[in-house]
Amino acid sequence: MAQVVVLGAGLGGTIMAYELREKLGKAHEVAVVTRGSRYSFVPSNPWVAVGWRQREAVEVDLEPVLKRRGIALHPQGAKRLHPAERRIELEDGSSLAYDYLVIATGPELAFDEIEGFGPGAHTTSVCQVDHAVAAKSAFDALVARPGPVIVGAVQGASCFGPAYEFAFILDKALRDAKVRDQVPMTFVTSEPYIGHLGLDGVGDTKGLLESALRQRHIKWITNARVDRVEADKLHVSEIAEDGSVARAQELPHVFTMMLPAFRGVAAVRDIEGLTNPRGFILADKHQRNPAFPEIFSVGVCVAIPPTGKTPVPVGVPKTGFMIESMVTATAHNIHRLTEGKAPDAEGSWNAVCLADFGDGGIAFVAQPQIPPRNVNWSSQGKWVHTAKVGFEKYFLHKIRSGVSEPFYERLALQVLGIDKLKEVRIAQDAGTV
Repeated sequence: MAQVVVLGAGLGGTIMAYELREKLGKAHEVAVVTRGSRYSFVPSNPWVAVGWRQREAVEVDLEPVLKRRGIALHPQGAKRLHPAERRIELEDGSSLAYDYLVIATGPELAFDEIEGFGPGAHTTSVCQVDHAVAAKSAFDALVARPGPVIVGAVQGASCFGPAYEFAFILDKALRDAKVRDQVPMTFVTSEPYIGHLGLDGVGDTKGLLESALRQRHIKWITNARVDRVEADKLHVSEIAEDGSVARAQELPHVFTMMLPAFRGVAAVRDIEGLTNPRGFILADKHQRNPAFPEIFSVGVCVAIPPTGKTPVPVGVPKTGFMIESMVTATAHNIHRLTEGKAPDAEGSWNAVCLADFGDGGIAFVAQPQIPPRNVNWSSQGKWVHTAKVGFEKYFLHKIRSGVSEPFYERLALQVLGIDKLKEVRIAQDAGTV
């Protein structure tokens, strides 16, 4: 009997535990290590920040769900991974051994890399539900005393979709409050152009997003490096192609929400052979670490090189469906290892994204997410907002029920021609089929 441990219980980790339980059956043990027992649906955080959702509506207590599925929960959290010993040191001083480990920690938020940046300083955030709840108080203050607003993503950020979403959701919320005319808005981003998204664009995201910003009277600055943040102003340098400062600006603000750069969490950072210099987990095409082959990784914690050189560092996002494809491949590969077989599954890394604008939105499909692509499509319309609300309800139901992929999701993906796994070619004694 193998002991399989999932480190982290966010979007990737929770579904990973469910899928491992389904794939491995009762012949093997599955455990989850995380801090606390609450799952929070991060894509809903922009709605929480403007009061369209309450925290309780987007959270799930995992303890009864995991117990029902026969998955052990260790809510102490991890202090340090010791891969040479196949052991996780927990925060309470105890340890948990494993035969196979899936790292699904998500990122550590690097607010401290910029002076005055972050919820503990002069800006708000929607990266965590606690941050979104605090941002709601700042939003209420903005409505009471309107002034300049800045939204965007700083240098090294790799998750741009929520920045665009929040800019448009905030615009809608301010219009509903009848104060939008008193709130100048600027979108400040490290992307080389609007709609780059860390992916060199998908379909016509550049044109669609530029048009959406213009229609809502939101100015923008690209190739932006945030140098420091003060209580009433943001210091920004626009970087030229040669790396020089093309223009330095001081932008006044009374409310700012900018997404930070990510790095690996402390429990796994700086382990030789396991992580890159930023602390992200190195993985091969089977989601397996080359130095420690019993360790797999899924989600935001996975090291992925940027799509190309940009004047300001820009990372690659790990979207929800891309993460789920990593999960499916990893569950398949660990199952094969428990049967004495070699891993053979590769995640498709296809991306399906719904970016909500409050009263509309943009959808895109990238197959695969990293270019060049077989499918490169984007579209917009009011239907995207409706679809995003529906997806929130569906995904939270999936978390509450403890099912990784209901049959109707599988059927819908087949109809759309979207796969989680690449075709697996299996070498047999008689040849390759």
